[in-house]
Amino acid sequence: MRRLLSILYGLVAYVAALATQLYLIGFSADVLVPKSVDSGAASPTMEAIATDLLLLALFGIQHSVMARSGFKRRWTRVVAPALERSTYVLATCAVLALMFGLWVPITAPVVWQVEDGAGAMLLWSLFALGWSLALFSTFLIDHFELFGLRQAFAHATLRPLPEARFETPLLYRHVRHPLYAGLMLSLWAVPVMTAGRLLFALGLSAYILIGIAFEERDLLRRFGERYRDYRERVGMLIPRARRARRTTHDRSGTADPRRPSAGA
Repeated sequence: MRRLLSILYGLVAYVAALATQLYLIGFSADVLVPKSVDSGAASPTMEAIATDLLLLALFGIQHSVMARSGFKRRWTRVVAPALERSTYVLATCAVLALMFGLWVPITAPVVWQVEDGAGAMLLWSLFALGWSLALFSTFLIDHFELFGLRQAFAHATLRPLPEARFETPLLYRHVRHPLYAGLMLSLWAVPVMTAGRLLFALGLSAYILIGIAFEERDLLRRFGERYRDYRERVGMLIPRARRARRTTHDRSGTADPRRPSAGA
């Protein structure tokens, strides 16, 4: 019975994550959702800024703290290790749902607005490219492990999870964090940038950069010189110009911010 429940728990977390990610796309684009970054009841500007900053801080704290190895060591005394990732995913969904519901729009002033049809289409294309890049990156590492489903099924079938390998599949040969690069692109490639959307983009961009710093610290502890060499050769979010390699490596470290933590 417990094995069946672990599978069900993992499936619920996975479906919740997909639904939340789809809503996040509509929320940030201000399309196809009942409440978005630019819709909802307005409040005085300073009150709106304070509320939105608190929501962004809550997301950043939850997403980063629960992904750290020290927290997970203590947390798995309460939650079964096989369900730790699914629990993390559900907690993230809950915090994002809170952000969606309580976010206060700040539509004025408009920072920029692209009225040219071709220009707007180009930006929406880049927006879609960013999300596509982020999704594709999850499959380059382990999509189902990232969202906790593989751990739940492994626990239920009594199969051990394979140890994380040090690899650079496809996009990871050119940038260390293609998933985050895609998210950053989607945050900024919009034809209308209101003050509220700017705050949203700045807040999540800051979180991404802070998250990368923590994640790379964990990667250095885990993989040592192999990751250090990889970091020197490969750009963080933007590809670097090719340089002559000092040594030859068949494999390097996959630097997705979520993979090593089996967390965020």
